[in-house]
Parts: sequence; structure tokens; C-alpha cells
Amino acid sequence: MPFYAYTAANSTGKIVNGRERADSPDNLKEKLRERGIFVAKYEETMVGATKKAKYKFKTKKLSLLCRQIASMLEAGVTLVRVMGILVTQEEDKRAQGVLKEMYEEIQRGNSFSDTLTSRPGVFPDLFVSMVIAGEAAGNLDIIMARVSDHYAKENKLNNKIKGAMIYPIILGVLMVGVVLVLFTFVLPMFIDMLPSEDEIAPLTKILLNISDFLTSKWYILIAVIVGLVIGSKAALTVPVVRLGWDRILCKFPKVGPLLMTIYTARFARTMSNLFASGLQIVECLEKAIWVCGNAFLIDRFRHIVDEVKRGESMSEAIVRENLFENIFTSMILIGEESGRLDEMLQKSADYYDEESDSAISRLVSMMEPLMIIVMGIAVGFVLAGIFPLMYGSFAGIADS
Repeated sequence: MPFYAYTAANSTGKIVNGRERADSPDNLKEKLRERGIFVAKYEETMVGATKKAKYKFKTKKLSLLCRQIASMLEAGVTLVRVMGILVTQEEDKRAQGVLKEMYEEIQRGNSFSDTLTSRPGVFPDLFVSMVIAGEAAGNLDIIMARVSDHYAKENKLNNKIKGAMIYPIILGVLMVGVVLVLFTFVLPMFIDMLPSEDEIAPLTKILLNISDFLTSKWYILIAVIVGLVIGSKAALTVPVVRLGWDRILCKFPKVGPLLMTIYTARFARTMSNLFASGLQIVECLEKAIWVCGNAFLIDRFRHIVDEVKRGESMSEAIVRENLFENIFTSMILIGEESGRLDEMLQKSADYYDEESDSAISRLVSMMEPLMIIVMGIAVGFVLAGIFPLMYGSFAGIADS
């Protein structure tokens, strides 16, 4: 789904600039018209093709920011005063600069949502959409509290993933370090002990060739590694390649189901907050799936959105694509039939948040023994090549 950069006028006649995902220009105009925004001109753009943001708010700071806004609005403080307080309290100079610009615009009469949409890339699209819905419904304080909870949980999940990856990363670095030491320092020590070339075992020859390459042509290896890293990143920016890679991740044995649990938690929580804020179900679906960050799921959800637009229920459309577990689709069906979809989605999000914690732990527990086995095999091969040399040198000393 492409991005469109647009210039439009809101219901009061003020000019606003922003960026929005839409299937087509007509879909863009329809979306913005529902918010009371009327497009004057637009152009299709890439996600990163707009002007680079001066500062991008992270989940942790967003959670705190939204909590402060919600608390002050609930206490009866005006939005202008709220923004002024936030500016004085912010310690980060770049964030303070963004908030000060927003404060000055709100003082001039611009709405909160207009100040956000005019800064693409600074705030997440989810945050902007919920602010727009909150202003339209007149319950911005409640929406801010919901957004704060959302980003607090998102930050907690991100920290859980980062914390869980520390040990595998350390183990991986240690594994590479041990192998390099063996090949670049230990093996060369036995060169003087070598018998005639005909008497060297094939495995030892291979290991010695590798050792010679690492010590004399290490720059080639570094160049290859850097090239692979840059090449893989560049390849993943190609839509077809990214789609194929993300599909492999979702379908990969053991790993795929664990990742889908994490994606389900993110989707359910985001969908619940968007729907509760008053957005239409189609717009909720279009925005919620993007938080997963998986091109394969986003592509499959286009079919779900099309089916819902044609009048089919969300639960039936999701079941047909067979993306999520049956228990999750059942919860959606119950929510649709009972008229409490946001509540059922929230309960599903709470359940899958706990499941995602377990999924991360299981994913890491699968990686650790695999890395240990790989390191053990590498060390074993080196020792298998060294022992014959050691045995031959000891035998020569004994004969003499």
C-alpha cells in the first residue's frame, strides 16, 4: 500500500500537510474526507522519501508523553497549557525543539492532530490516527491513556526481546572468538612440527589452508562479510525479496509459530486501541497490521481488507487466510456477535502478551544449544587436525 504526501484544508479552512497510506488516490480522499480534511493536492511517495524527521519519538518516551498529556487533560488543563508544560519539562534538546514548534502552532489555533500530521516520521502513524479519532470523539484524554498503555506494553516487549538476545549474542561472539584464536594463533604454532606434506592428514591440510587464509588474507574475509551485510540489507529493501524472506520466517518450523504469537499480540493490542478510539473497522485493519513489521502478513491482509470492504465479517475474512490461531479468530467472532469487539481484542492482547513472553524465552532457548553445538563442532574439527600433529611431534621426540 503506497504512501501519499498531501496538502489539504481542514473543516475550519486551515491548510494542513501530512502523509497517509491508501490503496489509491480516491481511497486517500475518502479517508481524509471522513476526518473533515479535504485534499487540495497529493503525490505518491516512498516511506522514507519525505523530508527526514529532525527527531523520532521512541516507544518509551511516547508512553511517558501520552501519560502526562492524559493526566493533565483529565485534570482540566487546556491543551495549550499542557504543551507548554511538556516543553519546559523535556530535557532532550531535539525533542524539546519539536514540542516547542507544536506548542507554538497550537497557540496559533491549529489542532493537535494537524501539528502531528505536518511532521511525518516524528510520531508513529498509529499515534497520529488515534489522536485524530480522539479529537473527533472529544475524548482525547481517554485516548491518550490508551495510547500510553499501548506503548508501555510495546516498550516492555521490545526490552524483553533485547534482554533475551544478550546471552545468545555474547555466546555467538565468544564462539567466533574461540574459532579465530584457534585458527590464527594455535594452529600456526604447530607448523614447525609438520611432517612431510605426503604424511599430513587431509583434514589437517584443510585446517592449515584456512589458518593461512585468515592470517595472510584476513582483509578479504572482512570485505566479504561487509559486502554480505550491506547486500542483505539492500536486498531486503526490495519488496519481492522482503516478502519472500518474511514468508520464510512465518513458515519456518518451530520459529514461525513463535514469531506469529508475537505478531498476534501486537496486532490484537493495536486493533483494540484503534477500534475503541472510534475508527472504522477497515481503517483499523489497515493500520493495525503495519505494527507487525512483516511484509508477508501485510500482503495477506490486503485480501482481508478487501473482503471486509465488500461486507464480510472480519472474523470470516481472517479465518479464510489462515494466519492466526483458531482461538484468536474465535475471540474475534465472539466480539463481533456480542458487540464487544474492542473488549475481546483487549483480552486477546493480554493473553498473547503473556504467550509472547514465553515464545521469546522458547526462541532463545532453541538458539543457545544450537550455537553451543556449532561451536563444539568447530573446536572439534580444529582439535582433530591438531592431535595428529601433536602425536607425530611427541613420537619424534621419543624416537630421538
